Amino acid sequence: MSEEIVKKPKAPAKPRATATKAAGTAAKADSPKAPAPKKVAAKKIVAAEVGPVAPVHQPKPTPSHHEIAQLAERFWAERGWQDGHAEQDWLRAEHELQAS
Repeated sequence: MSEEIVKKPKAPAKPRATATKAAGTAAKADSPKAPAPKKVAAKKIVAAEVGPVAPVHQPKPTPSHHEIAQLAERFWAERGWQDGHAEQDWLRAEHELQAS
C-alpha cells in the first residue's frame, strides 16, 4: 500500500500592529517590513561513549640534592668507606632515584 505525503503550504504572515512614535498618528499600512527572524530548534549534542581514558604521563619529580647525597653515602658505606669513587656513587644514586 503506497501512501503519498503531501506538504501543507505555509499560511501567509499576519500583519503586526506597530507602535507609533507620536500619539494620535496611525502607522503606515503600506510600508514594507523586514521579515521576522526564523526560529531554529537547538541541536542536541550527544556525547559519544568513550572507553577508559589512559592516565596522562607526568614526569617524575627530580630527586633533591639531599636525597641523592643520602643514597650516595649509603653506597659508599656498602663499599666499606673506600675513597675514590664518590662521583660514581653520586651518579648511581641519581640514576636509581630517577628510575624509581
